Amino acid sequence: MRLDTVWLIHRAASQAALRQARRSAELLREQGAQVCVAMSGPHANQFPGLLADQGSPPDLAVVLGGDGTVLGAARHLAPLDVPLLCFNVGGHFGFLTHERKLLSQGSGAEGEPDLWQRLRDDRFALERRMMLEARTDSDDEPHLALNDFYLRPCLDEVAPTCELELEIDGEVVDQYRGDGLIISTATGSTGYSMAAGGPILHPGLEAIVVNPICPMSLSSRPVVVPPRAQLAVWPLGESSRRVRLWKDGAHATVLEPGDRCDVRRAPHEALMVQLEQSPSYYRSLSRKLHWAGSLTAAEPSPN
Repeated sequence: MRLDTVWLIHRAASQAALRQARRSAELLREQGAQVCVAMSGPHANQFPGLLADQGSPPDLAVVLGGDGTVLGAARHLAPLDVPLLCFNVGGHFGFLTHERKLLSQGSGAEGEPDLWQRLRDDRFALERRMMLEARTDSDDEPHLALNDFYLRPCLDEVAPTCELELEIDGEVVDQYRGDGLIISTATGSTGYSMAAGGPILHPGLEAIVVNPICPMSLSSRPVVVPPRAQLAVWPLGESSRRVRLWKDGAHATVLEPGDRCDVRRAPHEALMVQLEQSPSYYRSLSRKLHWAGSLTAAEPSPN
C-alpha cells in the first residue's frame, strides 16, 4: 500500500483520540507522508471540506475513535474506495475497530514491527463490507449507510408511533404499526437492530435485515432478505404523521405520509484494513457482549 497521503480522522471531543492522531501524524511525516488531521462527530462533518481542499482522496484513512466515527468515515470515503484502518480510541464497543495497542507498532520500539512499514509491505488483509443506499422523492443525492437505516416518528407532542408500509421486490409485505422500522446490513446487525430483538448476522454474509421496532402486532417479525432485494417504505396516515429517516444514527431526511423511500444494496463497499492474522468474529462477540460463561464462571468451559 502506498502511504503518500494519509488522513487521520479522530473522534470529536476525545482528547485521547486527538493526542494519538497528533502522535501518528508526527511519525508519518517523519517518513515522508503528507498527513491531514481532522475530527469527526455528530456535529463535526469535515469530509466535504477535506475532499474540496485536498483535491484527491488519500491512500489511507486512519480512524481513531469508536464505531460511530468509523461509520461517518465509511459513508463519505467508501464511494472513493479509500481503505479505512480503524482503532478504538475513546470509543465504547468498537465492533469495527482494532484494539488501541496495535497503534504502538508505529512507535518503532525495539522488538516491535513498524505499523506503517507493515502497511507499505502489504502485510494486511482488506475486508469488504456491504453498504446500503436509500433514495427518497425529496433528495437529489442518495444516502449511504454501513450499519443501518431506520425510520422513526418525528412527533414530540404525542406518543411516538407511526405506520409504515413495506414493499419488497414490488410486492407489499407488511404494514408495520409501532415505533419504527430498521433496515440493516450484516455489519449493522449488532447495532440498533440487535437492541430491537433482531438476529446477529456474520459480517461475511451479504444480506439485509428488516426489523420492526416494538410492533403492535405479534405477526410483525424480523426478516432477512437477499442482498439483491429492492425495498420500498412509505409512511401512512394523516399529514401530521411525518417520519424521520436516519442513517447510521445520523439524521438523513424527513418523509411526509405518501413519500417513498427506496432502500437497496449500495454500489460501493467499505474497505476495512484488517491487521489481525487470525481474526475471529465469534471471539469478538464473546468479548464485547460478555458471552461464554460470563454468568456462571470467570472463564468459559474447556468444552
